[in-house]
Amino acid sequence: MNNPTACPLLDTIASPADVRELPKELLKPLCKELREFLTHTVSVSGGHFSAGLGTVELTVALHYVFDTPTDQLVWDVGHQAYPHKILTGRKDRMTSIRTMGGVCAFPSRSESAYDAFGVGHSSTSISAALGMAVASELKGEQKQMVAIIGDGSITGGMAFEAMNHAGAMDANLLVILNDNDMSISPNVGAMNNYLSKILTSRLYSSVREESKKVLGKMPSVWELARRTEEHVKGMIVPGTLFEELGFNYIGPIDGHDIDMLVSTLESLKHISGPRFLHIVTKKGKGYPPAEKDPLAYHGVPAFDPALDSLPKAAPSAHPTYTEVFGNWLCDMAAADDRLLGITPAMREGSGLVKFSEQYPKRYFDVAIAEQHAVTLAAGMACQGGKPVVAIYSTFLQRAYDQLIHDVALQDLDVLFALDRAGLVGPDGPTHAGSFDHSYLACIPNMVIMAPADEDECRKMLTTGYHYPGPASVRYPRGKGPGSTVSASLDSLPIGKAEIRHQGSRIAILAWGSMVSPALTVGKQLAATVVNMRFIKPLDEALILELAKSHEVLVTVEENVLAGGAGSLVNTFLQQQRILMPVLNIGLPDSFIEQGTREQLLAICGLDNASLLQKIEAFCA
Repeated sequence: MNNPTACPLLDTIASPADVRELPKELLKPLCKELREFLTHTVSVSGGHFSAGLGTVELTVALHYVFDTPTDQLVWDVGHQAYPHKILTGRKDRMTSIRTMGGVCAFPSRSESAYDAFGVGHSSTSISAALGMAVASELKGEQKQMVAIIGDGSITGGMAFEAMNHAGAMDANLLVILNDNDMSISPNVGAMNNYLSKILTSRLYSSVREESKKVLGKMPSVWELARRTEEHVKGMIVPGTLFEELGFNYIGPIDGHDIDMLVSTLESLKHISGPRFLHIVTKKGKGYPPAEKDPLAYHGVPAFDPALDSLPKAAPSAHPTYTEVFGNWLCDMAAADDRLLGITPAMREGSGLVKFSEQYPKRYFDVAIAEQHAVTLAAGMACQGGKPVVAIYSTFLQRAYDQLIHDVALQDLDVLFALDRAGLVGPDGPTHAGSFDHSYLACIPNMVIMAPADEDECRKMLTTGYHYPGPASVRYPRGKGPGSTVSASLDSLPIGKAEIRHQGSRIAILAWGSMVSPALTVGKQLAATVVNMRFIKPLDEALILELAKSHEVLVTVEENVLAGGAGSLVNTFLQQQRILMPVLNIGLPDSFIEQGTREQLLAICGLDNASLLQKIEAFCA
């Protein structure tokens, strides 16, 4: 790898306007420097890597052809947007990415005028770009709106809903499909590039439109011509589906051929209506280890780019919560052949690799389709299956109607394993699981649990699995306090809390990740500390007992206060006509920005020192 500071072209780029001043023959060297700089900065800071390597040429071509930020680029998810950030004035700050006060992990409207739409979840780009196109056209503007979406994100139903709408209204929108799940052989690639040149040429477009005018006066002939055109294009390009949705489909073309990208985009820029450009790229392009294993290099810690592998984590005697779930899933599957595992394209992140290998016929990766995942589970439960949906807390938000209508309303036997609950750190507010206490607690029939440690997580998963209705277990990213995990498949009594420390005057009711800090603070205050375990149903008998024997109740949770577990305690006390001081501690009514988990807990007042100060001040 060359010296990353030796970037004579890239160093002249302060904004995309500087890219547009370059002669075309310098775009390829610029891509080379950009890829090298990206490798250097991510090796220092960590972050999303292989996706950005695959979009270097596309990013340069887009900013070269389009007048950004007047023309608007909407990146889907945003994993691939690091090269975009580098070219749009954030180059010198890239090593701060995903740190507190640093460059955002994903495109953010508040960070840059070049980030046209804030993203982080998938399949939103086409809807957003369509809305922007409609509003811009109504104002009489001539802006170009471009949505860049990956082959994984386009499986989301929302993407097809947007394309269906865009094609029907003849919107002036360009959708670029970044397909990095295949390769193009030289011959096929050359033929497709040739076809794309023809199909994007102004001559082709003008002839096509003039033919419509002439043949349109002869309906039977026009219908024959239309069918013939679609049949021929369907044989030579895989775009029939997108054509039927009303898009002018172009491609596939080589997404690493900068000259072809520029010429194609320049042609498409002068074609009106909905257009669909299909490019084929290689995830991890230009960095051999990432090309070989793009999944491993998707999100990386700091690493040495001179080595051919990532640093290995030091062995630990204690598993992460994700590993606890993955091990439990395999053990329970061995004990019950009705168990079915479901994930919306998060096999590695949710800990299902071992399960997918040991029980391939009972493993279902539905791609990025959270709504389908939940209703699929509901259907399985209707026929006696025992589905377990492994999903991040932030992603279950995308299937909220299905959770209520298809699962809870019918009281179906589905277990939700909610990973990444609470603050997630560097990924920021788009990925934080800050709301699941609130959005689950209001749903009838739900049992909601939060483990205080790893062993309790395993027991809660078993408890939820055996509960004959919808249940959820929410656990944070990473490790817990380090408890020894039992190999048995024991359950817990539903709705029963446990007293971890007996004190007087003050009773601290804590859930999940907050039990450990509450215990530390509670001992300092000589307070009673309770591991509440269940958000729903609450241990009402114990709450009544504590209310009678203590002067102050304190609730602590890693969830927003509005509608959270603490508010459920408040409601119960009011219903019982119990008037006493109650302090609710949780996440504030705001979106929490990126940083380390420890930094964010301190900012939110959920670290040990803040908890102690808040409780002492309240009791004083």
